[in-house]
Amino acid sequence: MRNALTLERRWDLAIRFLGRVGLWGITLAALLFLYLPIAILVIYSFNTSRMNAVWRGFTLDWYRSLFAGIGESGADVITGQIWDALFNSLWVGGIATVVATVFGTMVALALERFKFRQKTALEALLFLPIIIPDITMGISLLVFFSLVFQLIQTVTGVRLVLGLPTVIIGHIAFNISYVAVTVRSRIAELDPALEEAAQDLGANEWRTFYRVTLPLIFPGILSGALLAFTLSLDDFVITFFTAGVGSTTLPVFVYGMIKLSVTPAINAISTLMLMASFLIVLASLALQRRSLQL
Repeated sequence: MRNALTLERRWDLAIRFLGRVGLWGITLAALLFLYLPIAILVIYSFNTSRMNAVWRGFTLDWYRSLFAGIGESGADVITGQIWDALFNSLWVGGIATVVATVFGTMVALALERFKFRQKTALEALLFLPIIIPDITMGISLLVFFSLVFQLIQTVTGVRLVLGLPTVIIGHIAFNISYVAVTVRSRIAELDPALEEAAQDLGANEWRTFYRVTLPLIFPGILSGALLAFTLSLDDFVITFFTAGVGSTTLPVFVYGMIKLSVTPAINAISTLMLMASFLIVLASLALQRRSLQL
């Protein structure tokens, strides 16, 4: 009997050990799957060769070429196009993030704090940009802009074309849903008694929102804004269908270069964007921690 219990105990310990090893192994494999391509991208941004597939040696020339001659007539053509595409991406992402964050927060407050007849329909429409494929949304936006531009030209005689404004509108259209979902989850955790206490003390709706609700949901708003900016920065499909001449963003430009060859200059600027995103995330975490402490 004692030997049987000892054998069962050893078997149980062995299963626990294998389970821990398997869990750590799966975690390590998942981390390698996520971050190994990023590490390779960073490493090959220092590659001497113009071809990413072959490592020829270490160099900083690609970073020097990116920063040397910005805005000068003697700058490399490809380098100038990369910076133009990056500035377009930042411009589109910044405006789309601000507008989508404002409207997304308003929608989240309306859905979580008020009751109205069309609430279920609005919730269904809110999830559509998240559920439908990007290519479907890109084509629908292209058809929408084409019809609107034709109508405006017929009525006023003014001819409109695709450009950065249409890209910004397209990014706002799908980013509102992501911001609203993120902020709404934060509002759902907020105790309504805090807002009621502020109103009992004499604060009106605007003062209650500014002094009580907004500071409490600010971490959710910040998370939604960062998510919107990230999605806008790396979007390709919707941008491809809504962009025109002179409105090429960095993902669209990289796609065009893939047809020929991707030089380490793309890796270098991607590394810089990765570092900037990392700093933004650190700043947001610091702000969230500070808001929680206050």
